[in-house]
Amino acid sequence: MTHQAPALTPEQKKELNEIALQIISPGKGILAADESVGSMAKRLTQIGVENTEENRRFYRQILMTADDRVKTFIGGVIFFHETLYQATDDGTPFINIIKERNIVAGIKVDKGVVPLAGTNGESTTQGLDGLAERCAQYKKDGADFAKWRCVLKISATTPSALAILENANVLARYASICQQNGIVPIVEPEILPDGEHDLKKCQYVTEKVLGAVYKALSDHHIYLEGTLLKPNMVTPGHSCPTKYSPEEIATATVTALRRTVPPAVPGVTFLSGGQSEEEATINLNAINKCPLPKPWALTFSFGRALQASALNAWGGEKDNMQAAQDVFMKRAEVNSLASLGKYEPSIEPSTEGEGEGEGEGAANQSLYIENHAY
Repeated sequence: MTHQAPALTPEQKKELNEIALQIISPGKGILAADESVGSMAKRLTQIGVENTEENRRFYRQILMTADDRVKTFIGGVIFFHETLYQATDDGTPFINIIKERNIVAGIKVDKGVVPLAGTNGESTTQGLDGLAERCAQYKKDGADFAKWRCVLKISATTPSALAILENANVLARYASICQQNGIVPIVEPEILPDGEHDLKKCQYVTEKVLGAVYKALSDHHIYLEGTLLKPNMVTPGHSCPTKYSPEEIATATVTALRRTVPPAVPGVTFLSGGQSEEEATINLNAINKCPLPKPWALTFSFGRALQASALNAWGGEKDNMQAAQDVFMKRAEVNSLASLGKYEPSIEPSTEGEGEGEGEGAANQSLYIENHAY
């Protein structure tokens, strides 16, 4: 039996739990606006906009300054380092704007994926060096939660036992460092949708990966009530010839979570994983309507699935700012409804404004990117 030594004080635990619960208040999810400079280059290139710091700042300003209803749909925003320190045209820091709306600020702290030698193209995630110092500084600067993404792949030979174990341990070490600095860690073991695997295979791998992750979190004495999980939904591979209903995806997803995720975890904030905006919303809604017992909040932590239509509506034109905000608010509202199991695709949300035609088209477009990296 290992010796038990307290890792956190009762006061630290209370703060972490309160932050986690605030982020996933009923009807709220997370806006993932933590794309790196390289990822933003891909997004902006698609709409013919140059990848400059000013264009990135202005686009993020569109999201941060959406009308006040956003505080009823979004509980947390994940920033990239650059964005955490940016401000609006009038000099108001983005972080101040969201905090005034009782939205929690988060920060991406990993340094990206690197190859895991001796495996079939698998990876681990770097960034543990200096993480404690960075977390301490981010906490001073107003961030209360963090994100760290690990990536696994499904193929005939992957994920390997080594990749599962290594990524579980690095997530646990990251989580420990965050909690020591008063930051709630979002644990993200993403299983990519690349491949031809069916739903059953994805569920099996998801269970094995999450099982290893929670074993590692236990080994590292992580306070689960002060964490959030950001997993993939259980879906078939992007090239799988078999199509599954939202209800089948929901049952597989909830079953995998029930077998692996302790009820002490306050919430599960799903990544969209390259699904179209509408597909991600419909599947999230089905997950929340699934009749199986669900002891956690089940909500969203979407990047592309909240932003794709808004990005298209903006198109790099300042005059389109309001239209882009209207489309963004629509996506935030429908995902809020889905997190409560109350989304009906036939119901139009209350958001008004121009630019919805462009948004509607984008909402049904696949956002899949092979071997997706941030």
